[in-house]
Amino acid sequence: MAAPLPRESFRLFSGRQPLPAAASGFVAHTALVHADGSEPDLQELICELSARTATGYLFGGLSSARNRPLHMADGVLEGGLSGVAFGPEVGLVSRMTQGCQPIGPVREITAAERNFAITLDGQPALDCVLQDLGLCRDAPDDEVAQALSSTLVGLITAAVDVPTRPGQFGAETAVRHLVGVDRQHQVLAIAELIVPGMRLAFCTRNAKAAQLDLVRITTEIRDEVESGAAHHMTGGLYVSCSGRGGPHFGARHAELQMVRNALGDVPLVGFFAGGEIARQQLYGYTGVLTVFTVPA
Repeated sequence: MAAPLPRESFRLFSGRQPLPAAASGFVAHTALVHADGSEPDLQELICELSARTATGYLFGGLSSARNRPLHMADGVLEGGLSGVAFGPEVGLVSRMTQGCQPIGPVREITAAERNFAITLDGQPALDCVLQDLGLCRDAPDDEVAQALSSTLVGLITAAVDVPTRPGQFGAETAVRHLVGVDRQHQVLAIAELIVPGMRLAFCTRNAKAAQLDLVRITTEIRDEVESGAAHHMTGGLYVSCSGRGGPHFGARHAELQMVRNALGDVPLVGFFAGGEIARQQLYGYTGVLTVFTVPA
């Protein structure tokens, strides 16, 4: 898919060719971002790039490959970020869809150290997840291990992001893996740095919830474009987690077909990512759909 954008309305960027400062005359409004997931300071780089745009809105994902994860911006690159920044004259509408469903209540992290959750709502963290899973504290190790292997953590970082739709996360929830458990001390290890005061809900991947939420965002995008002042969609970009496609939606290409059915006859491209970028945050098990618009 090629976009006939005026040359002054966008800028390519990468580690070799950083995004120019606003003093150059170009003001970045939003940006499509590709990133190398092995970059140790990835989240910091995403936040820095977000701060250099007028809206703070980034969309894109991590390159995913069996061997070397590469990305391109006027060249083949490894490490860091690359992509294209768009000026305010490039119209677009973007939404993120979740692929996991809470299995218990939202809990406050009341004691934590680095990535270790010690207590939730004043109770041992392990006790809380076992309660949500319907397991007793003295369940056999193999039973606990099997249950936890399919359990994820939805970290809720924004005060306004408490789930408002029954059984669904809000858009600001970042899903992370449980990477360890200490039964003796009742501590959980999460694949993210956490601090007291953050909130979380344990969750699992859920195909039905993912389908319903995908329908929701495509409907929201279509309604927003159609209700705008004489705008129409010219093309779309869909970035989906590599853990969402295929059987998770019932059949090959089913996820993409759902997007096509909702948007209609609009050119659509995309890729499977090792992690998805929306706003200034890195997500997992999500999809990020962006539609470009122009005046009619």
